[in-house]
Amino acid sequence: MSARAAVKWAAALLIGLGVSNQAFADSCAKSRDYILQGLAGDLTKPSTTYRDLFKVCLEASTLPNVKDAYILKAGVISIDPRRNTVMATATTLAKFCDRFPNRSVRFFTPAEQRHAQTVGLVVMTPAGDATSCKKIKG
Repeated sequence: MSARAAVKWAAALLIGLGVSNQAFADSCAKSRDYILQGLAGDLTKPSTTYRDLFKVCLEASTLPNVKDAYILKAGVISIDPRRNTVMATATTLAKFCDRFPNRSVRFFTPAEQRHAQTVGLVVMTPAGDATSCKKIKG
């Protein structure tokens, strides 16, 4: 590979990474804004909670097996996984809980992935299946 081709390849890779990081930031920002603008109804948590969750959401979006991450109105992070396998989910959950031991996370099921077509539908997803990292670390 010539030096010129290597530079073009590296530039394309960096652009691609920037676009994918922007997509994650978009989902985190869109879900936060949807909640804070009152489009999801009355807040169930203080507004500072959702602002703090935004930072967690951005970091969670960089974990392995994360296609996308969102903030739910219930006050937890929801992850749209790339692969819905036990091993992939367990690895992502372990890494999430290592970084955020006091948080809870919820993984979308394949059926939820198909039906959650808008940010509004995602934000309103119940947190009933969320996993508390405190309980895991016990």
